[in-house]
Amino acid sequence: MRRLLLALPFALLPLAIAQAADEHDHDHEHGSLGAHEHGVGRLNAALDGQTLELELESPAMNLVGFEHAATSDADMAKVAAARAQLEKPLALFSLPAAAGCKVASQKLESPLFGDKPDADDHDDDDHDEDAKGGEAHHHDHSEIHAHYQFTCAAPGALTTLDLANIFNTFPATQKIQVQLISPNGQQGTEVTAKSAALKF
Repeated sequence: MRRLLLALPFALLPLAIAQAADEHDHDHEHGSLGAHEHGVGRLNAALDGQTLELELESPAMNLVGFEHAATSDADMAKVAAARAQLEKPLALFSLPAAAGCKVASQKLESPLFGDKPDADDHDDDDHDEDAKGGEAHHHDHSEIHAHYQFTCAAPGALTTLDLANIFNTFPATQKIQVQLISPNGQQGTEVTAKSAALKF
């Protein structure tokens, strides 16, 4: 399922993050290149033929307002609400109806969801984290990962990707760093609530 995203130029991502950190928060540069920066999410997007893959990674703080295990009823309700929103990717990513996209698969991962027993296992860098380069497992304790694959009947209608609904739904998210591969090439960019759309 990750074959499209494996082609992403991950080498560009630390540069974009480092530049953003230079402009904004110097205190976030302590060795991790801002990989886990509150208010900042990451989106990998790849369009190949009729297949669109989107992979969203975000600190839990951006989506639910905390990073600890949900134990109170109020916290569990926030986690359930965030998960319910993430389970509606067609609405969340505002995919144009003309493209005729249907969800082929979706996978949500976070220790907060309680459905991935090995999420906080200390051996987790021995298995599926390696498929993503291994760098993410240090932050898994407080990250939410959402991976979607769509089949689009008219992919030519996917001219833009509008992330406004993500900012509206999760207002603690201030910016999203995007890596995008499409038939027109690849680009790395950063979107904010005020400028939430990018061109394929």
